[in-house]
Amino acid sequence: MKTVQKALGGAALAAMAALTSTAALAEDFRLGLITPPNHVWTRAAEAFGTELAETSGSAHSVTVFPAQQLGNEAEMLQQLQTGALDMAFMTVAEVSNRANDFGAFYAPYLAKDIAHAGRILRSETATDLLAQLPAEVGVVGTGYGMAGLRQIVSRGDIQSAEDLAGLKLRITPFDPILDFYNAIGAAPTPMPLPSVYDALANGQVDAIDMDAELIWVLKYYEHADTIVQSDHMMFPMVGLVSGRVWAGLSEEDRAMIGELMAKHVDTTIDSYIEMEQPWLDQIEATGKTYVKVDEDYFADAVTKWDAIWSEKSSALDALRQVGADTAE
Repeated sequence: MKTVQKALGGAALAAMAALTSTAALAEDFRLGLITPPNHVWTRAAEAFGTELAETSGSAHSVTVFPAQQLGNEAEMLQQLQTGALDMAFMTVAEVSNRANDFGAFYAPYLAKDIAHAGRILRSETATDLLAQLPAEVGVVGTGYGMAGLRQIVSRGDIQSAEDLAGLKLRITPFDPILDFYNAIGAAPTPMPLPSVYDALANGQVDAIDMDAELIWVLKYYEHADTIVQSDHMMFPMVGLVSGRVWAGLSEEDRAMIGELMAKHVDTTIDSYIEMEQPWLDQIEATGKTYVKVDEDYFADAVTKWDAIWSEKSSALDALRQVGADTAE
């Protein structure tokens, strides 16, 4: 619980105290995700629910709703704010749409590899940012998880970043990634995850920005000519509890829920560190054109992104410093 207590801080706790619960506390919490049932995040959510039931002596349980059953992330975040939804494991992307400092996590090449991304997310600087969430967003952040680093899957031949210019490229709908692909000259196209496979198959989009797990598990490579392993951006996740629900919990329940949720979102970091390279190896073995690139591939796009986000996020310089300090 130390992580949660520190993340909340005195001012955040005061903000939470100002929130009032509109309904009696339910013993069965509802937790929403956008990820499919077999995804690492979904399995972590189910493990959290199982341990919470065991630790609470069955006083509390969690029903997990994967695959956008409760709406997309913007809709679920609104539900968290009103108390209509109790909990969520959510991309930091959606949080960054309401709290700009969190956009700094998507700084291109902030992390040099998947293990480095994990060290950044476990840093004190990253944890301290969670204290903003109660006052700015109306939710409590218990800790971070992540998905894999971002890669590019293209229906056409991609020899250089210039070949991405003008391509309709699917992105998660949030500003940091939009700004990155605008800097490259692509035509970033926000699209929810369930629509991506068909859009790539029928040519509605020319390329997609995606992590290795879903490229492999959801078979996006089937409709690709080129996979670019760029590792250009980390993709954090955060465990969230509705501020209104949190305000109605006892101190004992806050400690128990906060500690257990933080524990299980953190397990996703180790899962991706272990599984990222095997997924990439399997994708490369499909026989598709497979290109490995680094920051130089994108020319001045990274510098352009930093210029935009140094004005939007006060956390960018601090996270860049954490990245430098934790690099090996």
